Amino acid sequence: MRILHTMLRVGDLNRAIDFYTRVLGMKLLRQEENKAYEYTLAFVGYGEESDTAVLELTYNWGQSSYDMGNAFGHIALAVDDVKSACERIRDAGGQVTREPGPVKGGTTMIAFVTDPDGYKIELIERD
Repeated sequence: MRILHTMLRVGDLNRAIDFYTRVLGMKLLRQEENKAYEYTLAFVGYGEESDTAVLELTYNWGQSSYDMGNAFGHIALAVDDVKSACERIRDAGGQVTREPGPVKGGTTMIAFVTDPDGYKIELIERD
């Protein structure tokens, strides 16, 4: 078994695709429209679906926002240099919501950014 994808409901599909591709550097892998049930899916990721886990961005037509709830935590991404990653994200119009620094009680360097729908994304510096 392996993780295939994580689905996020988004209020504006084009805005979400722009954030994950232009700001975070993912690729748009495929997009599907279901007219009968009025939704569109876009799959984004850093590699092909056959090799890596990806994100499924789901846009339900006419739905512009969702209640976030309090169970979902965040998506985590590995980066080479968390400070540089935050600079690139800021320069591309992204929102850094926790500046780079060590994780509480540890030494691993992390930061958080927030996507246009309010989902938190943790950046974790890896050697």
